Amino acid sequence: MKINQRPDNAMQNESKHSEIHKPHLPFLVFICIASALGGLLWGFDAIVISGTISSVKLQFALSPAMEGFFVSSGLLGAVFGSGLSGWLSDKFGRSRNLLLAAVLMLLSAIGSAWATNIELLVFARWLGGLGVGISAMVCPLYISEISPTHLRGRLVTMFQFAITLGIMIALFNNYFLHQWAASVADTAAEGSFMQWFVADETWRAMFASELVPGLFFLVLAALLPESPRWLVKVGRHEQAGKVLNRIFRNGAKQELETIKQTVAKESATQTNFLDVFSQKYRKPLIIAMLLAAFAQFSGINVVFYYGTSMLEDAGLKADGALSGMAVIGFCNMIFTTIAMAFVDKVGRRKLLQFGTIGAIACLAGIGASFNSGANTMLIVLMCAFVAFFAFSLGPIKFIFASEIFPTNIRSHAMAIVILTMWATDTIVGQFTPSLREAVGPAVTFFIFAAILVPQIFMVWKWMPETAGRSLEEIEADFHKADV
Repeated sequence: MKINQRPDNAMQNESKHSEIHKPHLPFLVFICIASALGGLLWGFDAIVISGTISSVKLQFALSPAMEGFFVSSGLLGAVFGSGLSGWLSDKFGRSRNLLLAAVLMLLSAIGSAWATNIELLVFARWLGGLGVGISAMVCPLYISEISPTHLRGRLVTMFQFAITLGIMIALFNNYFLHQWAASVADTAAEGSFMQWFVADETWRAMFASELVPGLFFLVLAALLPESPRWLVKVGRHEQAGKVLNRIFRNGAKQELETIKQTVAKESATQTNFLDVFSQKYRKPLIIAMLLAAFAQFSGINVVFYYGTSMLEDAGLKADGALSGMAVIGFCNMIFTTIAMAFVDKVGRRKLLQFGTIGAIACLAGIGASFNSGANTMLIVLMCAFVAFFAFSLGPIKFIFASEIFPTNIRSHAMAIVILTMWATDTIVGQFTPSLREAVGPAVTFFIFAAILVPQIFMVWKWMPETAGRSLEEIEADFHKADV
């Protein structure tokens, strides 16, 4: 079997699996929504900062380099969080780490809203990034391990959908808080809390608003069962069986036996973190890392982190820039929903190829339109770019990485992939202000378009199709493939 071909019987396998393993949908949906809230908080936390940059930059007199550090401080925290997440999730389980992530993000929201200087603000953002880094690895891993094969792609995509929903909520949140601040400025008493917190320093209210989804995530994460694959790995077979019985209406016993056999085979060969880099796993690891890096180097988060200020630079007023970003966030959510519908039917490779080509075309168009004065066209092209990203590059990097590694190293491999994502995102976040100042926003987007071109050939040549196959089948077949 060629590694870049989908097995002919993939759809038949998927149909057969769906008949044998019928899930308790209400419970399964609850699990996935509750765990995917980590993605919502990630999206909210990453994008709420876009509405604060101008005010924080002015209040604390930030240089372009310090502006980049303020934006990337959360990303640096995510690098540390993702680096620790593999060990933490193997040691303490998946669900407990979701609780830890929720606590860290709540502390970050409080610290960011009440920071009295840029140092405390940066530290609070770093702390939130730590939680985001943990949840970014654990959430898709947990959903992948707990999902039936025939629903896995769609359910893991729910995590990406939650990220886009968080992005959209944050963008609308920023817009309406900006409107509210204008009205409060006319009515609030001089020297009052409302005047300080909402009218004069609206960025504090923007950061504080993260407390609401953070509390929801904390409560729901406490109700999640542990991953049955992790439970089998640590010898808690009875508890794993109980979790599987709650997930499946039938076929739970068969699923447990399959997991036990796979874990027993893996346990026969002791592994450690360095085994992830062995010859056996090198190619899937490189592919997964490249997918993560290309997704961030596409410039997607430049649109969301700096989109408001870029639209202002293009001639829009603050209200127009914020409303334009809200529309872009809405497009992001809609097209992630489309990905949920097609990712298992069409397959990962076709969606990724089509989305990459479309994203390159849109990035080039954004670069060409930036200095033309055509602000409406600029917003339309940004929406189109985000749409192509949302149904391809965005969700597929998580799905693919959560599918291609065996249970005994999956958490370590996922941690490396997510670490790659955060490291490249940190580079983009840190250096974009300086790059914009040096070459201008138009050339910046041309650079992002050029960086994405190699992904077309990488997916065509190296990336296997994983849709419609169980994690155990992928593990068994991947290394037999002719690369």
